[in-house]
Amino acid sequence: MLLLVVPPQDERILQVIERDWHQDIILFLQNKLPKIIVVLLVLFILQRVVLLFVKKMRTRADHQVGNFHRAAQLRTIASIVRATSYGVLGFIAFLQLLNIFDIPYQPILASAGIVGVGIGLGAQSIFKDMLTGIFILIEDQYNVGEVVALAGLKGTVEDLSLRSTRVRDADGTLYIIPNSQIANVANFSRDYAVATLPVSVDASANPDKVIAVLTALAEQVRQDSAFKDIAIADPVVLGVDKINGREVTYPIQLRVRANQRDAVLRELRRRIILTFEKEGIPLGNDPANMLILRAPNPTGPPLQQPLIGS
Repeated sequence: MLLLVVPPQDERILQVIERDWHQDIILFLQNKLPKIIVVLLVLFILQRVVLLFVKKMRTRADHQVGNFHRAAQLRTIASIVRATSYGVLGFIAFLQLLNIFDIPYQPILASAGIVGVGIGLGAQSIFKDMLTGIFILIEDQYNVGEVVALAGLKGTVEDLSLRSTRVRDADGTLYIIPNSQIANVANFSRDYAVATLPVSVDASANPDKVIAVLTALAEQVRQDSAFKDIAIADPVVLGVDKINGREVTYPIQLRVRANQRDAVLRELRRRIILTFEKEGIPLGNDPANMLILRAPNPTGPPLQQPLIGS
């Protein structure tokens, strides 16, 4: 059995280290640990308050049934408030913890400022993104849940932050667009939209009859219970708009609520097909009304015969 003999001088050093270490633990438990607990507890409480506030805003947005714009605005503000508040609270808590451990944070902030200048020279696009995001929010250009066209893409805004905008298109693809790339914004969810349907009819049809039939069909769609709250103005048939050979175009315009055009246009197309078939009104580019030139006969003149039903 081996015995480790410690010289008296080294033993005294170990005792001093052990005593100092023990005192440091006691001081930490008595002074610093309660402060750390208080900082973390306050951070947790403030985060819960922010989360409760965000949930209330989203609940109010869900209750805005008749005001889609206000609902989208509340959801956007809720997302921005949550992200910004969490970042600010986390930074303040970090500074408080540095202060508790007697780590001076002023030099860190000064160094961060110097480093920030260097980073800023190489990250100007990030600041441009954030600046553009601020103007998007201030000017209320669009909100979460609205249908927009921006940066060459069209879709529904799923998230909006100071840095970027998330848009999901009709195919379900999610696009993340830096705000600095957004130069022009087309918002399809504000105020109203005009549903325009150009109807192509063969030139053999009586224009007055076509206009009367289209007007009646558009009015039927307007009065339909499924679209009564969507269509907000009487439909207008603009008459003969274009003539291209035997094809005549009659545009129909109907003012509807924002982002509600597709359903109205689909129903209008369906009724036009059924009614034109019933009334005997030929659509434009109907093969039954086209003429075909047969191959020339070397021994005779070319023949021009109507192609009927083929």
